[in-house]
Amino acid sequence: MDLTKKNIITIIEKNQKIDFKISNINIFGNEIIIDISTTNPTLQSKKNIENSIKEQIKNNFQQELILKFNFKVEKIENSENLIKGKPIEGIKNIIAVASGKGGVGKSTVTSNLAISLIKMGFKVGILDADIYGPSIPIMFDIENARPLSVNVDGKSKMEPVESYGVKILSIGFFTKPDQAVIWRGPMASKALNQMIFDAKWGELDFLLVDLPPGTGDIHLSILQALPVTGSVIVSTPQNIALADARKGIAMFNQKSINVPVLGLIENMAYFTPFELPENKYYIFGKEGAKNLSDDMKVKFLGEVPIVQSIREAADYGHPASLQENSKISLTFQEISKNLISELVKRNKDLPPSEILKITTMAGCSAVSK
Repeated sequence: MDLTKKNIITIIEKNQKIDFKISNINIFGNEIIIDISTTNPTLQSKKNIENSIKEQIKNNFQQELILKFNFKVEKIENSENLIKGKPIEGIKNIIAVASGKGGVGKSTVTSNLAISLIKMGFKVGILDADIYGPSIPIMFDIENARPLSVNVDGKSKMEPVESYGVKILSIGFFTKPDQAVIWRGPMASKALNQMIFDAKWGELDFLLVDLPPGTGDIHLSILQALPVTGSVIVSTPQNIALADARKGIAMFNQKSINVPVLGLIENMAYFTPFELPENKYYIFGKEGAKNLSDDMKVKFLGEVPIVQSIREAADYGHPASLQENSKISLTFQEISKNLISELVKRNKDLPPSEILKITTMAGCSAVSK
């Protein structure tokens, strides 16, 4: 195929899977300069566009070519329709932890991420937004605790319950263990808003929001109420879970939501028996979430194995990340570092009104608004 501007545009548009426009192409010998317009300012999106174009050019033209890209970020049409919440004073980063499917260990991952961040020197809170199945109180051994009422500037506020240094609010604090929460969407949304805005969170570097599985009313309520910095998707390697995780990623990528997906975590990646710590048995499939991250152009933050001590630690209300220098503790430490790294990348590509400020805490890069 001849190397012409028309042929290049035809090939790219025919195989285009990412939302962008080619505004101009200049060819100088074996050097091609491509001007691209996009509504997504993130570095990750730009890299995905570059890689997609490079792949198509390589597959269709035999000669060695030098590709250069110029990006122009355009404002999103009808940007007033974006679902964005109002900020909470003192909270620097809000991370939504989501899963398409229930039972993949999202709350377990949330609790251990919180502990890892605390050990790095950050101030961390958890909002247990899984209205119909709150499990964070059990995992932190505070299921019988109740938030106290405190006076803040003449207003009555809830003070989150603190455990292992993590500030926690959950609907589980307001219901009995054998009581089912049978609420319609508006009632659940009202309860969440009270836990968000009628609480004295204080200064937090990270507020982790443990979302319910799926994509529904609660998710939209959170996104409408809070300026979510980014999201993390948790999945197991099996195809059924991955299909739902794909939908979760698509939800955050919708133009009306536009919340960066910071990465994908594979839970229950493989089974390692206590007596055979070097053995790996891929019960739910091998590297399914890792492959999905490649397919969806989302950062793979890491994998968590099936280890008996994780389950035991959760049941006893003592997150496994508290175990010093254990394999699980080190695993979540690495995942937390990868998560922070993605936040730093997000910082570089945000418009000035939303830019993140990088600080250093406990020898690790932190990100704050």
